[in-house]
Amino acid sequence: MHPLFSSSMEPVRMEADSAYTGELADGCVYCRRGSKMVLFVTGLCPNSCFYCPVSEKKSGRDVIYANERLVSGTEEEIAEQIIDEARLMDAEGTGITGGDPLAVADRTASLIRLLKEAFGPEHHIHLYTTVTSEVAIRKVAEAGLDEIRFHPDESLWADIENTPYRDAVKLSMGLGMDVGFEIPVIPGMEEEIMALIRSAGRLGMDFVNLNELEFSDNNRPAMEERGFVQKNEIDYGVLGSEEEAYRILRDCRAKIPVHYCSASFKNSVQLRLRIKRRAENVARKYDYITEDGTLVRGLITGGDPQEIIAYMRDEFGIPEDMLGMEGDKVYTASWILEEIFEDYLENFPNGLPFEFYIVEEYPTADRLEVERTPLP
Repeated sequence: MHPLFSSSMEPVRMEADSAYTGELADGCVYCRRGSKMVLFVTGLCPNSCFYCPVSEKKSGRDVIYANERLVSGTEEEIAEQIIDEARLMDAEGTGITGGDPLAVADRTASLIRLLKEAFGPEHHIHLYTTVTSEVAIRKVAEAGLDEIRFHPDESLWADIENTPYRDAVKLSMGLGMDVGFEIPVIPGMEEEIMALIRSAGRLGMDFVNLNELEFSDNNRPAMEERGFVQKNEIDYGVLGSEEEAYRILRDCRAKIPVHYCSASFKNSVQLRLRIKRRAENVARKYDYITEDGTLVRGLITGGDPQEIIAYMRDEFGIPEDMLGMEGDKVYTASWILEEIFEDYLENFPNGLPFEFYIVEEYPTADRLEVERTPLP
């Protein structure tokens, strides 16, 4: 995938305090520009990592999500929904996650084939796993997996070459996949992480990815029980994790690329760019796309949607293409509602028959609302 780098090479700084040495793994290149769909294939996992950030609605549940979209139904319906989500964001690749994707290896292999058939061999696919099963690894490799990222338990990091991961790594490389370790930077485990990186170099692996340890709603009790502290009120990263990652990048002597990915990078760069790609495809004529990829629009509620549309069209002359019904909600352009209240409100001393808001929403399938401002 890339040449070995000089141990004297300085780390390259990225956005949001991330950094790397050598070259980024191919999967990270796509994620950096927000062009990978996140395919959560199951919440089932053979491990129970105390720091697992998976939400309660997914953890331990055999559910499938394409980005924020829950997909379900027959195999054909699931396939159709996944392909639709990938097209809505112009995905150049897919990151398969869980749970553990190899806990449902047949399903994962089937979905890899589906994506390769729909978008071609250039659609880059990587996945994360704790599983070392030869049968499972062969299934996803034969399906067309490009890159596999092993996530060993922290108790194994210091002596990984004397564990089943050694054979799993060798097998994966022999099957033509790019192979790396991906682990969180747990404060106090700097020596163990350095040992893992040196082992990865000896094994001839392609990269090691280090993630900032971070809090989530689901892992907070276990994290606090172990004495970890959130570094500030805005960032979910753990105090000390980033500093340890920087020391590892600075002092690492193994001839293998190492990438540190911060918690803020995932949210302020990767997620923002991913949802912006989707926004550009799903935005209606009445939507305004912000720099963060959210949609600003006017919302009208408080009545039957069809009656609302007829009223807004007949009373204010709003064109049909500037009115939209999504579910039980009616939307128009935010500037149209603002203009109505500036120019017409004085003609309605008893008020208007409906409720009006300026809303900001994510362009994702769940349409998470960021802010709602009532008018007037």
